[in-house]
Amino acid sequence: MAFAGMMSLVAQDPAIKPFIDDTQPGWRALGAEDFADVNSASDTWSWKKGVLHCTGQPLSVLRTTQTYENFEMVVEWSHQKPAGNSGVFVWVTPESIQRLTQAGKPGLPDGIEVQILDHAYTDRVKASGGKTDWFGTNGDVFPVRVKMTPFPPVSPNGQRSFPRKHLAKGHGEWNHYYIRAINGEVRLWVNGEEVSGGTGCAPSTGYLCLESEGSPILFRKLRIRELP
Repeated sequence: MAFAGMMSLVAQDPAIKPFIDDTQPGWRALGAEDFADVNSASDTWSWKKGVLHCTGQPLSVLRTTQTYENFEMVVEWSHQKPAGNSGVFVWVTPESIQRLTQAGKPGLPDGIEVQILDHAYTDRVKASGGKTDWFGTNGDVFPVRVKMTPFPPVSPNGQRSFPRKHLAKGHGEWNHYYIRAINGEVRLWVNGEEVSGGTGCAPSTGYLCLESEGSPILFRKLRIRELP
């Protein structure tokens, strides 16, 4: 099985201290029944004892079965290898999901990406001679073929909201994301502190997606609360 030994890479950590009380009324867990395949392989995603395992292959997404407008979401994640890449997509357009589903080929949808990127990715790009000033590894938020005005600080091209603090932990450790998306505005908290986001998002309703992008990753404690 592709995940043999994977859990050994995750530190035997105590439970992550909650930074928001997601046991309050309206919160609910997202499980296997809340997600649908798009363009992944049959073994890309698998649930084991409440943990969602992703192989990272192929480049693809897993979407929610329903669309959301205003909501807050909690997700804990852990990259299983150095330089791992993934993300949570917010307000993904149904049209792009339909296109990916019908094509059945690798690709990513249109929406706002809340990036999940391991610190070693910077070293990989640097070693290959590439520039490293256009991305961060602590929670970038940016639009993918949709509209968003990023909160500062911003990337050199003005598209990405760079995190104001560097709080993400490295591969093999668990991280906590709290995402709040209301009235066209997305805000991200990493391990308890707000770091990035954007406003003027259009569209501001759509699917939520988890991303498979080349490296194994674990997700757990996926929870959501819809807001007025």
